[in-house]
Amino acid sequence: MDRIEITATPEDAGQRLDAFLGARADGLSRSRAKALIEEGAVSVDGRAETNARAPVRSGSLYAIDLPPPVPAEPQAEAIPLDILFEDDHLIVLNKPAGMAVHPAPGSETGTLVNALLAHCKGTLSGIGGVERPGIVHRIDKLTSGILVAAKTEAAHTGLAALFERHDIERMYLAVTRGAPRPLTGTVDGAIARSVGDRKKMSVHRNPESPVARRAITHYKVAETFGVRDKQSHLPAAALVECRLETGRTHQIRVHMTHIGNPIVGDPVYGRQSSLAALGSGPAHTAALEAVRSFPRQALHAAVLGFVHPITGRTLRFEAPLPNDMAGLINALRGLPKD
Repeated sequence: MDRIEITATPEDAGQRLDAFLGARADGLSRSRAKALIEEGAVSVDGRAETNARAPVRSGSLYAIDLPPPVPAEPQAEAIPLDILFEDDHLIVLNKPAGMAVHPAPGSETGTLVNALLAHCKGTLSGIGGVERPGIVHRIDKLTSGILVAAKTEAAHTGLAALFERHDIERMYLAVTRGAPRPLTGTVDGAIARSVGDRKKMSVHRNPESPVARRAITHYKVAETFGVRDKQSHLPAAALVECRLETGRTHQIRVHMTHIGNPIVGDPVYGRQSSLAALGSGPAHTAALEAVRSFPRQALHAAVLGFVHPITGRTLRFEAPLPNDMAGLINALRGLPKD
């Protein structure tokens, strides 16, 4: 393990630790420095420091213990997969919540790509000359549901064309705070990266902006749960079917938040307004606890349909709600509606 040591000067005093290390350590970005700090790889005068915002102290010795580099290419891992369909050209599966699609900082292993490399070993003809699965669309790490991947160059090209033409049936189920009004509608809002937080997306004020991409979500409320209060009789929560006409990053999560109905459990877009107005009693307590403790966005890719790019066969797949979302919905169903 390599170590970098830097002694802070009077000019460095008061800076944020991640900014200081990003500027003073050769080849280390601020974001990488922050990640290393939070992983416990940075010490100050021999003591671990995990707060990236900690102010730098003049004269202190800052040490960074660099972990061994992660291999550039994903490694095959024998991870069980819930396979819905597979042939020589493509594979369709039901991804569990918590599994990232691609290796990335914080999710270098245990991803869908790692699992597919092991499962499809010897059957991948090569995407772009490399023996790897062809990922043509993604599902967020904390979202569950159906995803298709190509095993051949021809299938990858054909699937990519289908997605580019929006010639794919994609239906998600979401549990939202409150219910969209009207109960059936369309959100047509261009999406761009948020100016205030580069990790978030948002509906752009100017749909003609070159940084914005048109995004369309058709929704229909399938079921409502409880009421916010006895005066309004508005639902406290809802199960919503969301059909994608386009497929932008975080599209459903951004659109539902934009119309005032964020997805329950969403750690990025979900407003923290609770369902405290549900009332009192065992059913209210159970529902409120289910909402508060739900560990992810309550979003599931339930339906995927398309024409097989090689065989021409029409394929359509459905994946039932995972246990955590089914439990959340059952708790909400216990709420009185008046």
